[in-house]
Amino acid sequence: MQKLIANIPIMCAKKKIAVLSGAGVSVESGLSTYRDNNGLWDNYDPMEVASIEGWHRNPAKVLDFYNMQREKLRDVQPNDAHRAIAKLEENYQVCVITQNVDNLHERAGSTDVIHLHGEVTKVRPERGVYDTLYSEKEVIDIGYGKVVLGDKTPNGIQLRPHIVFFGEAVPKIEQATAVVNAADIVLIIGTSLQVYPAASLYRYARGDARIFIIDPADVPVNESRIVHIKAGATAGMQRFIECI
Repeated sequence: MQKLIANIPIMCAKKKIAVLSGAGVSVESGLSTYRDNNGLWDNYDPMEVASIEGWHRNPAKVLDFYNMQREKLRDVQPNDAHRAIAKLEENYQVCVITQNVDNLHERAGSTDVIHLHGEVTKVRPERGVYDTLYSEKEVIDIGYGKVVLGDKTPNGIQLRPHIVFFGEAVPKIEQATAVVNAADIVLIIGTSLQVYPAASLYRYARGDARIFIIDPADVPVNESRIVHIKAGATAGMQRFIECI
């Protein structure tokens, strides 16, 4: 019996990777970033279409903006960077923490995705349990459909995008912080590290964690332990996989 036990292989737990992704990972799918040249905020005022004040001022305009985003999303596909991130799950325990409101990570095969800023394919009552408890039981997946002013819940409450508007709290930031703190490897990809609190998440990595950032441009970080892979999302993922 002792000999049989001695010959049983010891299964090592998979290392954990926290992927912090932003709009840049979806560029190769044909979706615009927000802050780069000719990004969405060059053509739309975020305070008008993506803030809680804008919602209260002109909800129809906000609904039209997100209807347009859903229509664009319907016509694009995950790219090789999304698929490479999903493929990491073959050898690692992976959690994707994304600022993106698209569903391309899920469509590429990622199974554990935290959407910090909400999901464009979903809506919820503008007043409901989410506002006080952050419960998603009233959230409705509408896919790529449209919502207009006057579309309401059965009890008469206007539906709004399931988006974290500027001026609102980011309810999943504590969950994301815990994931980063537990990770052996932190990968930052497609984000300008300009939007807080998401931009500060990598700072919660353990001292022994390896940190990589994939970005074709210079990045606003100056920490010796961060490995900067200066490349686009797909090429950068290939190099990242070689590094780990």
